[in-house]
Amino acid sequence: MVEALQPPEYVFNQATIRERWGLEPFLEGCAARGLARASLWGDEIDKVGLAEARRMLARTGISTFGFNRAGPLLAAGAAGRAAYLDRARRTVDMAAELAADHVLVFSGGLADGSRDLAGARAQTEDAIGQLLDHARSVGTTLALEPLHPMVAGDRAVIVSLSHANAICERLGEGIGIVADAYHIWWDERLAAELAYAGAAGRILGFHVSDWLVPTRHVLRDRGMMGDGIIDLAGMWRQVRAAGYTGPIEVEIFSDRWWAEDPDLVLDTALQRCRGIFSGGSAIS
Repeated sequence: MVEALQPPEYVFNQATIRERWGLEPFLEGCAARGLARASLWGDEIDKVGLAEARRMLARTGISTFGFNRAGPLLAAGAAGRAAYLDRARRTVDMAAELAADHVLVFSGGLADGSRDLAGARAQTEDAIGQLLDHARSVGTTLALEPLHPMVAGDRAVIVSLSHANAICERLGEGIGIVADAYHIWWDERLAAELAYAGAAGRILGFHVSDWLVPTRHVLRDRGMMGDGIIDLAGMWRQVRAAGYTGPIEVEIFSDRWWAEDPDLVLDTALQRCRGIFSGGSAIS
């Protein structure tokens, strides 16, 4: 028996167009395209205030999917780490106020002058455990998003699905992972770790962009879906096979696309996604 799958739901992360559009036009752009949810950034909420952000969400009928981001968590001394953790707790509170599905945790990179990667990872896991206690108390789910190993020095010390899964396993309920194709496409353990995360019900999101060859900047040169070398359709099949039933989230950090008309960017992204992810949606 063949059961047709529903077409994927699509979500935009505001980072895709935030250089040109603030929160209100972004939400209006999502609503105009028939989307129901969007992923937001705390610094963009700060620009308009929490109460106004709630009004914008209500007015456009958009609800919050992912919320970026709780962190950084790493600092050179205990006082700095405590200050970062307090700020991360406030971000979790904001995500809870906006009824976000999950809030992403951002470790940050090594403290200035440090070469102690193992120590940084231990400090990060300790901070995540403390942040998780707070997230549970306000009913918010934390999401670990392993980033590409090339940014381990300055942006993230969690750089593999294996590590993210291990942290989730140790910490228990209330924490999961976001699988970002740009950051994990290279991993020889990709299929196994996605399956492992899915079996535990901990895949919270699936982010898409593409890896360009050559890549001019590891942070700000992500490609539009279909312009690079990632097997996005294949990864989507793996994520779905692992039990993920949530949306596909477009998150493109790109100087090239930030310079374009945001309407063009959103329309192009939806067209590409529908061509890549909507074909052959059936299971037997």
